[in-house]
Amino acid sequence: MTNPHTSRSVNVNAGAPAPANETRVRVRYAETDQMGVVYHSNHFIWFEVGRVELLRQFGFSYKNMETDDDCFIAVVDARCRYKAPVHYDDEVIVRTWLKHVREKVIRFGYELRRAENGELLAEGETTHIVANASMKPRALPEKYMKVFRAAAGNRAV
Repeated sequence: MTNPHTSRSVNVNAGAPAPANETRVRVRYAETDQMGVVYHSNHFIWFEVGRVELLRQFGFSYKNMETDDDCFIAVVDARCRYKAPVHYDDEVIVRTWLKHVREKVIRFGYELRRAENGELLAEGETTHIVANASMKPRALPEKYMKVFRAAAGNRAV
């Protein structure tokens, strides 16, 4: 069974519009627990789906960052606040945006919403350090920093 994804640009973060990505995922049966609710760790997988699509929207990919520029963005902190249960076959909108960027640290924000009615299901954020293939901290290459700073707007520090 495939898990279809679609993306489009939207503005989120009331009061501070920022380029964001909106990706849709449909809950697969295997993503649910014995109670028929999406198992909590799957939210982090959906955050990753949204993050990858946001980078594509910016014009590059994780894969190219790693292979072409020896630039990895490793998760050092991940948070999720669960607001409502998600069930098998629900369609979920994953909204992803860049919250903060510094030379060696990037923070992404997320919202999961029920596609049917917009209900907030979860919100979260991940913090990443910029590293090389040996997992040694390094500066984010300027070609990415320029795009990230523009996307983060007033949240770049």
